[in-house]
Amino acid sequence: MSEETKPTTITRMTPHELTQIVAGHEELFILDVRNETEFNDWKIEGEKIEIINIPYFDLLDGIEPALEQIPDHKRLLVVCAKEGSSQFIGEQIAEAGRENVYYLEGGMKLWSEHLEPVKIGDLMSGGEVYQFVRIGKGCLSYMVVSDGEAVVIDSARMIQPYLDFAQARDVQIKHVLDTHLHADHISGGRELSNVTGAAYWLPPKDADEVTYPYNELVENGDIRIGTGNVNVHPIYTPGHTIGSTSFLIDDQYLLTGDILFIASIGRPDLAGKAEDWVSDLRNSLYELYGGLPEHLIVLPAHFGKVNELDVQGKVWAKLGDLFSTNPGLNIKDETDFRKTVTENLPPQPNAYQEIRQTNMGKINPDEEEQREMEIGPNRCAVHDN
Repeated sequence: MSEETKPTTITRMTPHELTQIVAGHEELFILDVRNETEFNDWKIEGEKIEIINIPYFDLLDGIEPALEQIPDHKRLLVVCAKEGSSQFIGEQIAEAGRENVYYLEGGMKLWSEHLEPVKIGDLMSGGEVYQFVRIGKGCLSYMVVSDGEAVVIDSARMIQPYLDFAQARDVQIKHVLDTHLHADHISGGRELSNVTGAAYWLPPKDADEVTYPYNELVENGDIRIGTGNVNVHPIYTPGHTIGSTSFLIDDQYLLTGDILFIASIGRPDLAGKAEDWVSDLRNSLYELYGGLPEHLIVLPAHFGKVNELDVQGKVWAKLGDLFSTNPGLNIKDETDFRKTVTENLPPQPNAYQEIRQTNMGKINPDEEEQREMEIGPNRCAVHDN
C-alpha cells in the first residue's frame, strides 16, 4: 500500500492512560477545543504537557489554524467536554496526514471522574493504605485495608471504584468516614455506606444541618478494623470547617483532610466564616500538627498541581518536611497569617454552596446535575500553586 493510499487513524486514549502519562512526566501535546471560558477555568496539566486552546467552532471551516500550531514529532491528544467534538476534529487532523493522533475517551467529564488507585504503603500492625487519585479534579480519597476489612475516607461520589477494589482484594468495607462537610465535591460516603452496610461517620460540628443519620466522629474515639490491630484515631483539627477532623493511622500516616496540603493550607472561607475560623486554623496547623512526630506521612484530601504527585502518582510528604517547605506553615506573624488566609484567595469552587447543600442532604440533584456541579478544579487551598 502506498503512502498516498495509507489509511489514517485516530486512537482513543483512556483517562487511565492519560493519568500514566501525566504521572510519568511524559511528553504530550494537547489541543483543547472547548470554549475559551471553560479552558481558562480548568485544563489538563502536566510537567511535560504542552496545551493550546482553539474552540471547536473556530475549526469547523477548516483545521488549518490547528495544524499550524501542532508539532509533528509529539503525540497529539484532542480534548473536548464530552468526546464527540474532539473525535471529529482529531479525525480531520489524522486525515491531513498527522500521525499519533488521539482523542480523550469521555472528554473532560470522564477525566474529572476518573479515580486511580495507588498503594501508599504497608502498616506496621498489618495491612495497607491505598490512595485514590482523582487526578482531573485534584481530589484524594483513601482505603485502609486489614485482615479482610476496610475503611474508606473522603469517598468521591463515584463509588464503584471502591467497590471493585474491595471485591478484587476480598475485603469488606466496614466504615466510611468524611474528614469534614465537603464544599468542592459531592461525597459518596452515604451511598457507599448504604450499598455496603458500612457505618457512616461525620464530625458532629459539621453536621448540625444534615438531614440523615450518621455516627459521630469524636476526638480519641478510635475506629478499628480487621482483628483490631489497625487503628484510625480521630484528631479534632478545626479551621477549614468548624468540624474538620484529621486521622492518625497506626502512628504512621496523618490524613489531614483539607487542613494541610503538600504545597498549601486549607482556606477557612467556604462556609462564610473566614474571620471566625482563622484562629482555629492557625492553632490546628501550628500547635496541634506542630506537636506531632515529624516522621508522620501526611496524606491530604486534595492537591493543587500535578507536580505534587511523585513518579508513582502518589501525593504525600513527611510532616517535618512540610514545616520547612510549605509556605502556609511558615507565617510567623499572626496578622500576616490572618491576611494570607482571608484576603486575595483563589476563586471559590464552582457551585460550592449547592455542593454543601447536597452533602447535607437538603437537595438531591440527579447524576448529570451532580456532574455539572463538580466540573472544575477543587480550589480548597489558600494558594493555588
